[in-house]
Amino acid sequence: METSNPPPPGQAAMKAALQAYIDCTNVGDAAGITALFAPDAVIEDPVGTPPKTGAEIAAWFADSVAFDARIAPLGPIRGSHANEAAFAFDVEFTPPGSPRLRIRSIDVCRFNDVGLITSLRAYWGPEDIEPA
Repeated sequence: METSNPPPPGQAAMKAALQAYIDCTNVGDAAGITALFAPDAVIEDPVGTPPKTGAEIAAWFADSVAFDARIAPLGPIRGSHANEAAFAFDVEFTPPGSPRLRIRSIDVCRFNDVGLITSLRAYWGPEDIEPA
């Protein structure tokens, strides 16, 4: 018997989830951000660093809020012909003991069939960090 994968969430649902990610970040709602992720989600931010899972994800977003992170999109959120969407943005934040910083990033997210993020991969490197 052949099984089929469930259909991916629609483009509007994925884009709405990423807009909620931006909005929750900008108002300091760590619980709201975390709720956008599936329980088995993996975050690799930036790509090439150890992945974050489970409680590490909630702690990551709690730190983002504590560091006063603010996301400024550089264009519209982009969909795909599958279950992934992406957006380019600048994020400013103030880590403890440091001046305010800006990172230029592109995040690519994969979604499950109910529209929760299962994977977030952030593309930025050392040359994409600068004083804000």
